[in-house]
Amino acid sequence: MIVLQVNNVTKSFSGTDILENVKLEVQHRDRVALVGRNGAGKSTLLKIIAGEMSADTGDLVMPKGVRIGYLEQHAGIDSSLNIWDEMLTVFEPLQLMEKRLRSLEAQMADPSVYDNAVEYERVMKEYDELQTDFKDRGGYQYESDMRSVLHGMRFYPEDYGKAVNLLSGGQKTRLALAKMLLSKPDLLILDEPTNHLDIETLGWLEKYLVGYEGAILIVSHDRYFLDQVVTIVYEVSRRKVTKYPGNYSAYLDEKAKNYERDKKLFEQESSERAKLEDFIQRNIARASTSKMAKSRRKQLERTEWMDSPDGDEKSASFSFSIDRPSGNDVLALDHIAVGYGGQAVSENITMNTYKGDRIAIIGPNGIGKSTLLKTIVKMQEPIAGTIRYGTNVQFGYYDQNQATIIGNGTVLSELWDEWPLMNEKDVRTVLGRFLFTGEDVDKPVVSLSGGEKARLSLAKLMLQQSNTLILDEPTNHLDLDSKEVLENALDDFPGTILFVSHDRYFINRIASKVVDIGPTGVTEYLGDYDYFIEKKTEAEELRAEAASAHQKTVVHHKRNDENKDIQRQERKLTRAIAKIEEALSAMDEQMSSLQEELLNPDFADDHVKLMDLQAQIDALQASHDEQSEEWLTLQEELENLHE
Repeated sequence: MIVLQVNNVTKSFSGTDILENVKLEVQHRDRVALVGRNGAGKSTLLKIIAGEMSADTGDLVMPKGVRIGYLEQHAGIDSSLNIWDEMLTVFEPLQLMEKRLRSLEAQMADPSVYDNAVEYERVMKEYDELQTDFKDRGGYQYESDMRSVLHGMRFYPEDYGKAVNLLSGGQKTRLALAKMLLSKPDLLILDEPTNHLDIETLGWLEKYLVGYEGAILIVSHDRYFLDQVVTIVYEVSRRKVTKYPGNYSAYLDEKAKNYERDKKLFEQESSERAKLEDFIQRNIARASTSKMAKSRRKQLERTEWMDSPDGDEKSASFSFSIDRPSGNDVLALDHIAVGYGGQAVSENITMNTYKGDRIAIIGPNGIGKSTLLKTIVKMQEPIAGTIRYGTNVQFGYYDQNQATIIGNGTVLSELWDEWPLMNEKDVRTVLGRFLFTGEDVDKPVVSLSGGEKARLSLAKLMLQQSNTLILDEPTNHLDLDSKEVLENALDDFPGTILFVSHDRYFINRIASKVVDIGPTGVTEYLGDYDYFIEKKTEAEELRAEAASAHQKTVVHHKRNDENKDIQRQERKLTRAIAKIEEALSAMDEQMSSLQEELLNPDFADDHVKLMDLQAQIDALQASHDEQSEEWLTLQEELENLHE
């Protein structure tokens, strides 16, 4: 079933087309990604689909009754309620249904209702229908769903009573995502949902979205996340949208094939066009060939020549070099403790870094990863432990919050003030390599977007020519193309890299070692992120096997001591079962007798008597069911004693 069709949508701002004749389709259970550079129009298209913005031309087609849920970037919740009560607001319709069910149950228990057969029938019918609807809509499990989703978003029972308006910005964003997931719209639209999520939470979200019942439309720069979740990719580029089946990696492969094909076609067309232009230029003035040249000129004008597959989209182009190499021993941390305000959040951090290492530091949010990097580059002191630095180590530090950017002047002055001996032409050349060209260099730094500030920070980092790069979330704010350029530059970097990142694709590409930080120490894995997951899974399986073996050993040692207890328990259960069987037999006889009375022709017109008999039968049946359940439970316990 088609959930959404976007037909020939066009959108422009200040006379500049952002989207042009866009077509897009989402079917039930589709997992669709929108990818493209920053500013390509991805978020604009999402806003149009969600009804937050109108299109200039074109239309959207959605079946009647389709519910859309839209979570934009950096969305948060501002509420005076606590976390639990705020999540409950999603289920207000179910809560109203639940109240109505309790009200109907009270009416059913009222003896006066039994006196009116019509009213009793009406109440019973409404109750049955409402109960079925309540069950189908998840009425008996919504609190369980809330706990599951809140746990996945790292909100635990001890957090439920916290006021929403006292949460941090990142927590409010995670809570907004949790609320959106619980609302279960038919089309879930998520704009950068992976922001503010640590690796563990990302893994949970991926599994949740893979099993989601509705359709999903996502904008994300997290390539690992896209590979795990999506099955269709739409690329937004040069105002157009192009569809690619498969996940992100499949999209890259297909795009590369298309590029090579289009490049050959473009070269062929360019050659044909050049020949036509040359013929026209040589023959237009000659009387004998002028007519033929004019005919070729018309052919040239009528032909729709393909655009260059490279287009007018420029990519950043840079590399990192070093002024002088470091010694083999770069860094040694010995029982370091880091934290905030003298309070340690992670202790006993011991690790060695050698020349050429590429170390990814991972761990849950709030464990002190960024604080550790700042401690290493001497921006703050360790709470405990010592740090030893190697010979000729020169740190280049990238701050995820771009705190290294002064921000008082223009883009040009930001670099030139720090490297005043460079001439203006060279500064402009460097900025051009990071996509700051023409009037861009005169922009005030304070007006730059997150992506622009990230590129400017990388430009400063490149000019430092440090032999050891300390990078805190370097791929934040970068679009997919810029991430790839950064990865290529780091691949070729001859020095040492120590970085914090939630970008698992980036970790796989760059890291040769993964260091997992916990509250009481670190664990090192000599490989990339996939290797880390593999080894962590193996360790968890070994722990589970060891725990199981230990449990079996304990059971074996206790078995002899428990035999007497088992025998006593067996006698107790046998007596209880026999007692229940006697009661069940007596109830069977009573119900049989009442059923005969119910069929007595003398009572055919006596509704009061019939209702009284039926009530007695129902009560006996309920008691019979309850005793039967108890009998089954006791039988299971008895059987378990012999296992």
